[in-house]
Amino acid sequence: MNNRFDNILQTIGNTPIVRLNKIGPKDVNVYVKIESFNPMGSVKDRLALGVIEEAEESGALKPGQTVIEATSGNTGIGLAMVCAQKGYPLVVTMAESFSLERRKMMRFLGAKVVLTPAALKGSGMLAKAVELAEKHDWFLVRQFENEANANAHSRTTAPEILAAFADDGLDYWVTGFGTGGTLKGVSRVLKKESPGTKVIVCEPDNSAMLGSGITQAREADGSITESHPLFRPHLMQGWSPDFIPKLAEDVVAAELIDEILPIAGDDALRLSKSLARDEGIFVGVSAGATLAGALAVAEKAEPGSNVLCMLPDTGERYLSTPLFDGIIDDMSEEEVAISQSTPNYHFASAPPPAPADDETEEPAAEAPTDAVEFFDEVTGNAEEPVVLFALEWCEFCWSVRKMFAEYEIPYRAVDLDSVAYQDGNKGGNIRKVIEQRTGLKTIPQVYVGGKHVGGASETFDGVKDGSFQKMLEENSVNWNKDVDTEPYSFLPGWLHTR
Repeated sequence: MNNRFDNILQTIGNTPIVRLNKIGPKDVNVYVKIESFNPMGSVKDRLALGVIEEAEESGALKPGQTVIEATSGNTGIGLAMVCAQKGYPLVVTMAESFSLERRKMMRFLGAKVVLTPAALKGSGMLAKAVELAEKHDWFLVRQFENEANANAHSRTTAPEILAAFADDGLDYWVTGFGTGGTLKGVSRVLKKESPGTKVIVCEPDNSAMLGSGITQAREADGSITESHPLFRPHLMQGWSPDFIPKLAEDVVAAELIDEILPIAGDDALRLSKSLARDEGIFVGVSAGATLAGALAVAEKAEPGSNVLCMLPDTGERYLSTPLFDGIIDDMSEEEVAISQSTPNYHFASAPPPAPADDETEEPAAEAPTDAVEFFDEVTGNAEEPVVLFALEWCEFCWSVRKMFAEYEIPYRAVDLDSVAYQDGNKGGNIRKVIEQRTGLKTIPQVYVGGKHVGGASETFDGVKDGSFQKMLEENSVNWNKDVDTEPYSFLPGWLHTR
């Protein structure tokens, strides 16, 4: 296997196919293709690369042109990776109901995320993307009807599957439909190269559009005009938008589907958790839903049959969804009992004993003169009256920084562990000055107009009772007086769980 690549895009594809050992009937081989092994964690990485490269080759996408697409998240994440590597600005439109993790991932990769009202569903975010593309002359990906989407899977996913089952054959291939790209691209190759393979398509049982036989209203170019009449909200993010994509409808028209299975949301959640806890495979809700379909097929299949199920993405982008309901942040009673089964290092244990008299620390040496002079100069500077003595990566220091940023309080940060203060142990010597002046060894420490405020807690208390703001006024410091965010909300998240 080649482990050296010229760029991240070359790592897309060639995802593993793994046999399940604890889930499913013992006399049928149930395999899963784990698309979370793609670099951005989902099958949509294939789509993203395929549509961008085909648009480059055709000239539809110009150098430096902004790319825009409507997405439930995974396509946008894949596009963000591809656009970052290739140098295209990216804007995505996404309904506000999709998980928060997806928004953050796209923004982290440099994309702009434009949210649309949940009530307008997938068709609303798609209409917004079209509107923005026309207004600004941006390249619209059109993943739901773009043939480059399906072509990417015919070129990569399908041959990978055929190669894996070249010796003993594949009896059933099970998938959901999102954009329709995986479904169309793989099914047409399987039906040609492995005609004995049955194509099984899954969809939410409460939103059974594909199996209804009711066609989707759409424009001449394949774009949708309205929601499908049978669409209902469902749990499987990435599956079944509120319309039937043209690529999926093409597969129905070509009669490439052998069976359409309705899947219950509860089964999707249950099997996603089962994959993690029984097989060690960490995936999202749509993967659990597809596995539910594969297990239904396996129950009726001939002994020795090979069933392959697509697992579209990783579970990490579902942390704020019902998939993680009941997964607590703090310790459970059982975990507390485990902690307390040994005497030390738990929250109810006694603190370490004080050192014996002959082991007490020697008084700290006096701080050098240059450190004292620096400290006095910094805290006495009327042009920068707010001073934060901090450590670069201390969570409590960052809590104060975030509060200052929220309230728009100008300040000077002296990061004592930074490179600027390492020469001659300057940072350590300044800490000695703080300890000698205050008796405190902890960091951060805040000063306003030369007066010591204290650490994070004292600063937050001062904001809550107004004394900190009074100090700012006395020193002519301007800040945003309209902000009233709870200061203690800026503390590290792990503190809020206790």
